[in-house]
Amino acid sequence: MPENLEVSFNSPQCGWMSIGFEDGVSEFHTTTAHAPHAAALPELMQILAALADWKTVANEYSLKWNRDPEEFDFRFLRNGEKLTIEIYQYPTEDRESSERELIFSHEGTVSAVCAAFAKTFEQLYNDRETDEFEFNWRQPFPYREYKEFRRFVTTK
Repeated sequence: MPENLEVSFNSPQCGWMSIGFEDGVSEFHTTTAHAPHAAALPELMQILAALADWKTVANEYSLKWNRDPEEFDFRFLRNGEKLTIEIYQYPTEDRESSERELIFSHEGTVSAVCAAFAKTFEQLYNDRETDEFEFNWRQPFPYREYKEFRRFVTTK
């Protein structure tokens, strides 16, 4: 089970953001759009904060994101200390489950996975003014969700 998950969310440009996931076994890179799933980034932070909070009862979450016309589901499944991430791609916004394809999967500990996301979120936060985040992502930086995420997750 590879533990070295690397997550990258690069500075947004013109409403698009390059994201990537690598774990030494597999990798996935794409660009995602700020719309129509405008709450995808703050929802991702909320999901990871909930998974890192052992008081949270729910162990499974799904997040919708898009590339246009492709759509993605990011599925998170916590089982004790283990956390599995699965990224499914749909060829269109119709999200036909028979047409979805698993394009990335990673299993690690909750703390290691959340720490990998924490590094890239921290970079987005630190560079938000220099990169003109709000102008380039076409929506505000999710301060409240980032702060809540940081309550439960630290970088390594």
